[in-house]
Formats: sequence, structure tokens, C-alpha cells
Amino acid sequence: MEKHVTIKNAVAGLILLIGLVGASVMAYKIKIAEKVNQALLTGEEITDENYAFQRKFAEAYFQGVSKNYKHAVQNYSQLLEAAEKKGNVSSEVRSRIYFNIGNNLFRSGLIRMVNPDGSLQDDAKYAYAQAMVAYEQALRLAPGLSHAKFNLSLLHAVIPHNMQISKREQSGMELSNLPIGLP
Repeated sequence: MEKHVTIKNAVAGLILLIGLVGASVMAYKIKIAEKVNQALLTGEEITDENYAFQRKFAEAYFQGVSKNYKHAVQNYSQLLEAAEKKGNVSSEVRSRIYFNIGNNLFRSGLIRMVNPDGSLQDDAKYAYAQAMVAYEQALRLAPGLSHAKFNLSLLHAVIPHNMQISKREQSGMELSNLPIGLP
């Protein structure tokens, strides 16, 4: 009987030890996640290599905030490529990336909006067309994304119905991985 109680105590002690180790690991992970979240909130650089995707996303976001739209779109495009390689990025996250690409292209078009004669500049037309494609992709991946629906309707309200997009040379803002139109 005494041996039986000793075995039960040993098993209980082992379970307690495993629980304490697990709790310590989770506390460490929570501390790291809180540090990353704080860096995101304050706009600081994320230095933890385990959060490279989040670091790139934050970098692209803050480039857009600082009106560096071209580089923001490039970084978001790189995120999409990384997401395709990984294969474990959800369609919701990819939809948000497309949404942010559309936002940056839309804003880029707005700052170069009109020629002296009142017509839209070619760069603005091109940015609007690419933004439309990005919003459509976002909606294809997450049909309930109301912000993308709203911004797409704003974009349709801004662009003229008879807008013709002239041929354009390859630039840093072209989104070669965005298919044209919905499937």
C-alpha cells in the first residue's frame, strides 16, 4: 500500500512539474507577443525573428502612413509572395494585404489626380485600375470585408466611367501577381 501511494505521489509530482514547465513556456510566449504588440502600437521596429511577417506588415503599413505609397505597395506585394510560399497564411490575412494594397494605390492616385486641363493623369488612372483589382481580390478572398466594399464603391465614384488606361511601362507599383478581374 505504501509503495502504491509513493507511485501516485511521483506521478502527481511529474504532472505538476510538466504543468509548471508548460505554464512557464506560455508565460514567456505571452511576454514576447506583448512586446511585439507594443512595438506595433508605438511604431517601433520589431526585432524578433519569429515575427518577420508582422515586421514586414508593420513596415509596409507605416510606409503608407508616411505617404510613401510606392514602397508600401512593394512591401505588401512581397508579403503576398511570402504568404504564397508559406502556404499557411489564411485567406483573411491575404485579403487584408490586398485591401491595404488597394488603399495605398487609391491614395497614390488621389495625390496625382488631375492635369492642368482637368483630365486625370495617366499615373492616377493606372493607380486606380490597380486599386480596383486589389479591392476585387480582397473581396474574392473575404466577401464580407465591408471596408473593401466601401472603398471599391468610393473608387468607382471617383473615376470617370469612360476612363481609358494608356499602355504603361513596367514600374515599381505594378502588381504583377494580381489577376485582372474576378474569376
